[in-house]
Amino acid sequence: MGRGDLTDAEWERLRPFLPVSNGRCGRWRDHRQVVDGILHRVRTGVQWRDLPERFGPWKTVYERHRLWSADGTWERLLQQIQAVADTAGEIDWDIAVDSTIVRAHQHAAGARTDPPPAPASKGGRTSRTPGRNAMAEPARPPGGGGAGGGGLGRSRGGFTSKLHLSADGRCRPLSLVITGGQWADCTQFQAVLAKIRVPRSGPGRPRTKPDSLAADKAYSNGPCREYLRRRGIRHTIPEKTDSQAARLRKGSRGGRPPSFDDERYKKRNTVERAINKLKQPRAVATRYDKRGYVYLGTATAAALVIWLRT
Repeated sequence: MGRGDLTDAEWERLRPFLPVSNGRCGRWRDHRQVVDGILHRVRTGVQWRDLPERFGPWKTVYERHRLWSADGTWERLLQQIQAVADTAGEIDWDIAVDSTIVRAHQHAAGARTDPPPAPASKGGRTSRTPGRNAMAEPARPPGGGGAGGGGLGRSRGGFTSKLHLSADGRCRPLSLVITGGQWADCTQFQAVLAKIRVPRSGPGRPRTKPDSLAADKAYSNGPCREYLRRRGIRHTIPEKTDSQAARLRKGSRGGRPPSFDDERYKKRNTVERAINKLKQPRAVATRYDKRGYVYLGTATAAALVIWLRT
């Protein structure tokens, strides 16, 4: 086992949920070897062609990562590991939401604007890669280039992407959304919460509702608060100074000030610590992937490792 590879215990936790077939003729190369190669690249940020030979052909490792990023396999694996933790009562459902800017390398530019083609199938078989005993609904992250599907944009920091995420009380990412760096945090608030989907170990719908939520002033607007009230989620979000002044100018018509719990807000640092963990791998801290869905798969793989090692 090399430095950064999955331990035997971590591998045994992940192995039952890996796909058993890619829907095409032939057999896949050993999952553990390829997954360790993907995680090596995520951790070091090395170019795919420079992967050590012990991981096998670099193109095999890249294609496995690209395919699993496109069909949502990484996201399903993350949900499965979260489901195991939830069954054991190891998830703190007092969550926090925030975002982080990721500087895009010049190699991330230049992707074509058309969406990626679906993997080819042979013999009339499906091209999907179903997970073993999958409990979560499959989802295909948006692909293609441009500011929309590629998740690249221009912000004050230059050529950047932005990762929007929610984290549980133990500083582990629950859901991830990628946009261009110029997008405001509040625009992706509902999308981040909608992607929280922790399956049940038995019958029943996946859990999508946290016990409480904390966020900073970037999410202090009417639509965000109305969305939380509609779903019955207790929340602690400080009120902006201009919003408070506008409410006071209206007098009794301005309504009551939103509730605010100082002690609960102190726990918002959990999402900041989750971001620090998520950006320790170099391929997450700096975006090298051209495609938005591939970079989202890279960040999801890094989040999966956090869950396996916590």
